[in-house]
Amino acid sequence: MRRRFIVAVLAFAVVCATAAAQKYNVVDKTVAVVGNEAILISTIENEVKTQQSQGMASDRNMRCELLESIMESKLFLMQARVDSLTVNQDMVEGNLTQQLDRVLTYLGGEDQVEEYFGKPLYRLRQEWRSQFEEMSLTQQEQQQIMEKVPEITPYDVRHYLDTVDKQSLPIVPIKYQLSQICIYPDREAANLAVREKLLELRERILNGEKFATLARIYSEDPGSARRGGELGMASKSIFWPAFSDVAMSLKPDVISQIVETPDGFHIIEVIEKSGDMFNARHILMRPQYTDSDRNKAFRTLDSLRTEILAQAVTFQMAANFYSQDPATRTNGGQMVDPATGSAYFEIDQLKAEDYNAIKDLKVGEISQPIQSLDNEGRSGNTVYKIIRVDKIVPSHTATFEEDFSLLQEEVSLGLRLKVIDDFLNEKIEQTHIVIDPMFEDCDFRRPGWRDKFSETD
Repeated sequence: MRRRFIVAVLAFAVVCATAAAQKYNVVDKTVAVVGNEAILISTIENEVKTQQSQGMASDRNMRCELLESIMESKLFLMQARVDSLTVNQDMVEGNLTQQLDRVLTYLGGEDQVEEYFGKPLYRLRQEWRSQFEEMSLTQQEQQQIMEKVPEITPYDVRHYLDTVDKQSLPIVPIKYQLSQICIYPDREAANLAVREKLLELRERILNGEKFATLARIYSEDPGSARRGGELGMASKSIFWPAFSDVAMSLKPDVISQIVETPDGFHIIEVIEKSGDMFNARHILMRPQYTDSDRNKAFRTLDSLRTEILAQAVTFQMAANFYSQDPATRTNGGQMVDPATGSAYFEIDQLKAEDYNAIKDLKVGEISQPIQSLDNEGRSGNTVYKIIRVDKIVPSHTATFEEDFSLLQEEVSLGLRLKVIDDFLNEKIEQTHIVIDPMFEDCDFRRPGWRDKFSETD
């Protein structure tokens, strides 16, 4: 009866460590021992709170998953110390900074963070630094274990294909190889127009109109516009450097000059600053282009398309001479995915406008002129283009001839996961481990944990 009560309390996800301690009538409690490493209920509850502070939802399995993950990490950590691995301090400091920025931004500042976690920020830094130091050793040990997997040869891939269930082979989605010719609208004129509009708004604010009112009417940042342009207390590191540098230099209630970022043009008013964080209002405006810009570009692109189809000029030559996209003009217009470096695009890697233009084309055909976006900034800049389909690789089950690299990685990944599983299963069996029965109803991934529960009182 007592065991069922404790498990029920855990399953209903008691968020606060203090509340959990009150339930068990203790200040804190060891819920697992792995070797000489103790795992406290407060450690699990603090991690739950950290994840929730960053917007992650809690469910009834979160604590079970966290406990199993922590126990696995302790096994890697123990071996890392045996192997005399050293902490990567650069990684630790980078992760610590990102963690602090995320939590401070989500909760709204140092005071709110300290209230939420019930402890001063310096203690949280210490705890998180310790966790990231252990993570550094754990990841290095995992990498060291996986490096035992030899390089995968063509023979290994052939053997994999001969023995695996064919229905479990990866399906390669349809892929496109594309080339483009791009023309940009008159950016200089559009930039000048938006600057003039922002200068007018700045003058109106200086003459007494409310920044928040004008932000609601004119700002093109939908997230903040409905809040009168207010961004909320956030770390300077999450903004473009040009934006945060100006914001951090402003005094409250002072209106900035125009600030240009990859998102567009801004004027900024700082509400509050605290350390490396600030709360500011801004009005964002982006260059707007006219039908005249579009029609002029479309006429040029349509003429180029006609010349190419009539074989008066090659697509590559037209791209070299007329395309205004520096990333593709020098290689005959061939597009490359900036995220992967690959010349092949899957559907979800293409911009919607680009895919709609080429989805019904055959190899060698060229789209009509379209309006699309480039890869600059968060949302991209307006660009006009024509796209040629150079090659289509139909969706298919992976084969040795066409997808060797994919299959090679599949085999390698499987072997790396196996050596990790073998390591953990062996260590679970060999290591002194005790788990509190309050976690007995957890559906752990590894069955070896089931033999490690302590007896109830």
